Amino acid sequence: MRLHATKDFWLAAMRADGPALRAAVGEPDPATPVPSCPDWTVADLTRHVGGILAWVGGFAGSGTAHPGERPSAPELAWPETLAWFDETFARTLARLDALDPEQPAWNWAPQAKRAAFWHRRLAHELSVHRWDAQMAVGRAEPVEAKLAADGVSEVLDTWLPSGRRRGPTDRHGVLHLQATDAHQEWFVRLRGPGVALLDTATILDTDDHHARVGAAGTASDLLLTLWGRTRPEDVLTVTGDAGLLDSLRTG
Repeated sequence: MRLHATKDFWLAAMRADGPALRAAVGEPDPATPVPSCPDWTVADLTRHVGGILAWVGGFAGSGTAHPGERPSAPELAWPETLAWFDETFARTLARLDALDPEQPAWNWAPQAKRAAFWHRRLAHELSVHRWDAQMAVGRAEPVEAKLAADGVSEVLDTWLPSGRRRGPTDRHGVLHLQATDAHQEWFVRLRGPGVALLDTATILDTDDHHARVGAAGTASDLLLTLWGRTRPEDVLTVTGDAGLLDSLRTG
């Protein structure tokens, strides 16, 4: 089940998570490791997020058929990097705020080619990386429940169908995910490299002999598990073949 979110919802999330991310990365030494992103430092995380913001802000709403590869973030001293991030975030937020969500816009996924894709995508980019930044300073706060539930849907309806799975692609079975605080659930069928988000449990094959698994937890914990930030056994209540969950991982 997908939350029927809106442009205003996603922009409000960006306005909350962007400054929170910026506050977190501004605290420690830029060489501080980010525990949830192996081999990354706080400086790497800041440049990564700023680079994505700059890339999307440069083409969203321009009518570009394909923007090409995302350019590298500029190599600047740390104070200048933070100033660049601030300017980039403000400019991209203003660009997205001015965009009609129905306006044609390129994206890389099997989704409608409309600007709403980028309102949603950047909201989730910031929410997960805000959590990463706060992990680096030892006080990560969960992703807001409704936003996290939509983030789970984005993994299942956008990332996985785009072939961006990081987990094994040879598993078969049906998974039932439940966000206990957002009162949402998802049924997903795995058939090797194929993945399908099902509307309800009623369309499951009654003769399906493959393993099934259920996983329940907060929407934030589900989202962070799918993104490889947390281990399911640490944060979720799992029944059945827990190994199937790894096949949904996109980060």
